[in-house]
Amino acid sequence: MDQALLEILVCPVTHSKLRREGDFLVSDAGGLRYPIKEGLPVLLPEAAELPPGATLEELRTKYKK
Repeated sequence: MDQALLEILVCPVTHSKLRREGDFLVSDAGGLRYPIKEGLPVLLPEAAELPPGATLEELRTKYKK
């Protein structure tokens, strides 16, 4: 994945920056983990791995802009 692309991408739920950890992009806020498949990030909230005990609705409410 291109570093320039990574610098402009943000988490669609928390609106925070993303960092690469192996085959995932991880949200700085909230800890959502988005998979990278065939070199492309899958930034769909439904595709993200959530932190233990969290629900997508809770995170959307917490980080609502």
